[in-house]
Amino acid sequence: MKTIVALSLLAVALAAPQGPEPIPILRQNSDINPDGSFQYSFETGNGISADASGQLRNIGAEEPALQIQGQVQYPSDDGSNIQLTYVADENGYQPQGAHLPTPPPIPAEIQRALAYLATAAPQPQ
Repeated sequence: MKTIVALSLLAVALAAPQGPEPIPILRQNSDINPDGSFQYSFETGNGISADASGQLRNIGAEEPALQIQGQVQYPSDDGSNIQLTYVADENGYQPQGAHLPTPPPIPAEIQRALAYLATAAPQPQ
């Protein structure tokens, strides 16, 4: 009988969910102001951190535009640290980071043609 009880307890213990440990939040700050400006930042126990701030700007339109500046960093799968900075405003989202793809360079022949066209006089039609 003791064996059955012991095996039953073992089966219950093994059947319990075995999920990953929760990741602790090491630091978290947030301020939201009545004028629409804000600031937040956080850092987690697994190396993720982020911060951003935003404010309304008068851009000459009927409504003001929200401008946000921020950064985020996290460890990649290969162990390196990924860092991304960004601005989001009336011109869209503009990220910058060493890990982002970049366009290939313009071939020299095309660059020369573009330079020539920039200095050439306009042709009458």
